[in-house]
Amino acid sequence: MISSRPLTPRIVLQGLLLSLLLGLSLTLQAAPERHAIATAHPIATAAAEQTLEAGGNAIDAAIAASATLGVVEPYGSGLGGGGFYLLRLVEDDGSTRHVFVDARETAPLKAHPDLYRDEDGEVQRAPSVNGALAAGIPGLPAALVHLAEHYGKLPLSQSLAPAITAAEHGFAVTTRYQALGGFRLEAMRDDPETARLFLRDNEIPTEGTLIQQPELAETLRQLAANGRAGFYQGPVAEQLLSGVQAAGGIWQQADFDQYQIIEREPVSFMLGDTRVISSPLPSAGGIALAQILQGQQQLPAAEYASTAWVHQLTELMRRSYRDRAVLLGDSDFIEVPVEHLISADYAAQLAAQIDPKQATSSASLGEPELISEGDNTTHFSLLDAQGNGVAATLSINLPFGAALTIPGTGVILNNEMDDFAADIHGVNEYGLAGGKANAVEAGKRPLSSMTPTILDGPDQLMLIGTPGGSRIITMVLLGIEAARQGDSAEQIVSRPRFHHQYLPDRIQHEAGTFDADERKALEQLGHELYEVGRDYGDMQLVIWHKGSNQLEAASDPRGVGKSRVQAAP
Repeated sequence: MISSRPLTPRIVLQGLLLSLLLGLSLTLQAAPERHAIATAHPIATAAAEQTLEAGGNAIDAAIAASATLGVVEPYGSGLGGGGFYLLRLVEDDGSTRHVFVDARETAPLKAHPDLYRDEDGEVQRAPSVNGALAAGIPGLPAALVHLAEHYGKLPLSQSLAPAITAAEHGFAVTTRYQALGGFRLEAMRDDPETARLFLRDNEIPTEGTLIQQPELAETLRQLAANGRAGFYQGPVAEQLLSGVQAAGGIWQQADFDQYQIIEREPVSFMLGDTRVISSPLPSAGGIALAQILQGQQQLPAAEYASTAWVHQLTELMRRSYRDRAVLLGDSDFIEVPVEHLISADYAAQLAAQIDPKQATSSASLGEPELISEGDNTTHFSLLDAQGNGVAATLSINLPFGAALTIPGTGVILNNEMDDFAADIHGVNEYGLAGGKANAVEAGKRPLSSMTPTILDGPDQLMLIGTPGGSRIITMVLLGIEAARQGDSAEQIVSRPRFHHQYLPDRIQHEAGTFDADERKALEQLGHELYEVGRDYGDMQLVIWHKGSNQLEAASDPRGVGKSRVQAAP
């Protein structure tokens, strides 16, 4: 029954005050009070959740997820690789700060720009892809220790325990494992240890086959017990160095001694009332997002997903990837005008070049050299009940890295050296443009597209990222665009994708991204379209709606990952 009590001025005032207080409590919600996790594999999601429930924070959970993904996704990441962590840290006074942890691999100290040239001066691609010369110095083990020592609540031994269990007990082969293994089958067959661990009778294992890695479990135990010294010194280091050198590599103890985790200031810029926090060099991602998203603000408003919208984004992608090719590299080695490149003024200059009725020919912008970038990595996003968050993208570059596993360690090596411009005058299978700024140099970190990103606005917090090589940046971009339309987490990770990377000069896209009319309209603008033939990416996403204090987590349906939001108490 509805009350018929008359509304006195006092009651009206009380109601207004109550509404105001309720509004403030919604707007100023300090923490999500539950956790949310999205990783590329159910076992890794369970590892992160187990760690949070044991009293760990988001950083402890990130350590557990990272190490476990390295076990159950040997095609994507691992102790033999590296990656980037973007941290959201809640201080005692309730304020937040963001830290970018750079665990990218480095070129060995004996590396040089002509490392892959033969006696005739010709660059040989194979050694930069397969085997010992393809491997940079791993950064992931150092990152796990660094995170535990500086930001975690639990001992490293506890955070690594789920990964050790996974390595001992094993994981089941999935169709994703089979597809990525098939891509690298010949290289895997060439290394007896890789073939022993990850193949069966020199063939890709059948779905459901159990893959156990007892040697990797022992390496993880050494890391858990001895910290950095458990990997970069002592018995594990000796096995790694002797194994690499026996296989023709150039690693030495000095490489391990000099490897350092670097904390960097993230790229940060405003998009309306939302702050975008993303990856700095040696990732190209944050710079590209700043250029494209700010450039879009300077163009006439276009309806989401319309031909005009696709055209605008494509033209901004084209120009940003050209800057990547010409200007970007490890900023510890070369001068890069980062503040200029991420400024709104520069984005406006890029936007001003765009003809709304005609695609720009990439050739008209100049054609730098071409390099490659592996398209298989892994990503996870997670948020704890206090509001601490981690978006992390990890990699060993191509599926199964260099396809070289060092006996006795279980460590499969990366082939991140292929992310350098080994031949600044050459062309390869990926066609990603690059140049002298990213040439091979001792101790240098190769340029990357890995783009863990956080969007922090008054109403919503989003942690996003994905694997996918050169397409990572544009996938994150499209995810941000979908979020700005109010899409749910599930909708964001499921939307079809398109990409332009300057060279080759065409819009790459998944099947079904454009219908016949849309294709025709884009072609009339002068765009060439190229269907990539398969879905790509494996986005992992967490969203916290601050006003309603609701959490969402979503794992890309293209992969085998699992998302999890803690049940309300």
